[in-house]
Amino acid sequence: MADSTAPQSRSRDLDKLLLRPGNLVGPNFDPGTEMRDDLQQYARVLVVGAGGLGCELLKDLALSGFRNLDVIDMDRIEVTNLNRQFLFRLEDVGKPKAEVAAKRVMERVAGVNIVPHFCRIEDKDIEFYSDFNIIALGLDSIEARSYINAVACSFLEYDSDDNPQEETIKPMVDGGTEGFKGHARVIMPGVTPCFECTIWLFPPQVKFPLCTLAETPRTAAHCIEYAHLIKWDEVHSGNAFDPDNPEHMKWVYDEAVKRAELFGILGVTYSLTQGVVKNIIPAIASTNAIISAACALETLKIASGCSKTLSNYLTYNGVEGVHSKVTEFVKDKDCLVCGPGILIELDTSVTLQKFMDMLEENPKLLLSKASITHHGKNLYMQAPPVLEEMTRSNLCVPLYELMGRVPKDILHATGTINNDNKKTSGLRKLRIVFKGIDGVTDMDMAGGA
Repeated sequence: MADSTAPQSRSRDLDKLLLRPGNLVGPNFDPGTEMRDDLQQYARVLVVGAGGLGCELLKDLALSGFRNLDVIDMDRIEVTNLNRQFLFRLEDVGKPKAEVAAKRVMERVAGVNIVPHFCRIEDKDIEFYSDFNIIALGLDSIEARSYINAVACSFLEYDSDDNPQEETIKPMVDGGTEGFKGHARVIMPGVTPCFECTIWLFPPQVKFPLCTLAETPRTAAHCIEYAHLIKWDEVHSGNAFDPDNPEHMKWVYDEAVKRAELFGILGVTYSLTQGVVKNIIPAIASTNAIISAACALETLKIASGCSKTLSNYLTYNGVEGVHSKVTEFVKDKDCLVCGPGILIELDTSVTLQKFMDMLEENPKLLLSKASITHHGKNLYMQAPPVLEEMTRSNLCVPLYELMGRVPKDILHATGTINNDNKKTSGLRKLRIVFKGIDGVTDMDMAGGA
């Protein structure tokens, strides 16, 4: 008879997923202890963000069998974080979120190793991100999501038939919360929609007319934005406002209180001032926990193949009762971030001017008056005149040299597209391959060199 007092294995629930076959498993799933051990030993996951959602993600991933985790966050802990970011304590205020979060999870979950990175996501080079099997996002910024999405999609390569090469796909699991609402999504670049494919899902930020702020404020938010956008510049001309500087934020709060008293408006608080200035949406701890659980489960599915992944966008609404829904969005085949782009094969001697002439003659492009960029660097700009003059000397330089003598890479071209005698502005993603470099084989050409 089994001893009912024997301690339960910490991986008991995980074993039910990884040690047994099932009807919904992935094609490469091989159940057994080796699968579980490989997950613990080799899988590397990067958690981006160590706020309310990031804290939950670190905890959930550590308890789901992942032992090699990294977390990156540029923020320090504030008192206002303590009501929902459960890994932090009062004595941690002022310390880096990433470092404290990593320390607390390692104290509670034996065997897990979490490497913290207290810096901006842009401070890490591309190679840093290439070391991870999966990237899990716990961010509250559209700009940060776009950046990580572009990084992950930069590893993606397509074959000559414009099919994504599986070994170059960098999976992402993205979570987000807003009050009692949240979402979890799986992004497989080249297969499912990337963040840019569905950027329209994010509504534009609310902006107040300056005339309302200056003349007829009606809400506490109007008073705060008046102090932030108008009064600050009047008093601190030439000194930029820093939303992360407590003294700057306190000044805006004090001025907003004065403004509210003048117009008989109630409700200006320091926390509301932070929320309005930083565009912070009130966070609910339970929403973070629910969305994190969904993200952690999808990360486990991707890493192990123990079940089919989400297809591909889960929404949660807990405002009135509980409502959840899964929507399968479709990838934008012309997406400039995750799409294959137009394949062009060139000789290393082709100059930038010759390349631009080819774009105009290419039947797939018909792109005239092109401006060319390479990883954000302007190779040639048609306008404004000062940039045109600065980049004009590049026209006679071989494109191979301008692109750093790499065998293949991505360019972006912006210009006028001539289609059926109609001229429209457009941007095109171009996959450039130089012939005869480092074993690059002949490929179908989109325009010929």
